[in-house]
Amino acid sequence: MATDYDAPRRDEVDLGEDSLEELKARRADSQSGAVDVDEVEVAESFELPGADLADEELTVKVLPMQTDEFRCSRCFLVHHRSQLATERNGELICRECA
Repeated sequence: MATDYDAPRRDEVDLGEDSLEELKARRADSQSGAVDVDEVEVAESFELPGADLADEELTVKVLPMQTDEFRCSRCFLVHHRSQLATERNGELICRECA
């Protein structure tokens, strides 16, 4: 059974005073959580204060691969030559994938 460690603690005297109906109602309330919540819908309605980016245009400057860089043949990321682990049959492999 899940325990809410953030809930205020109760004395043993208080625990003995709970009626059976109250305990059943509390148990039903704790199990009626929203299971089928659409995370995308919740995220769309969430807005940070002062973060109205509707008029902003995002631009990123993309640089071509430099002479001291290589593209890993397994993860397809561009790494610096210092990250080169092996070269097999002309395929360059980074340290993370090796």
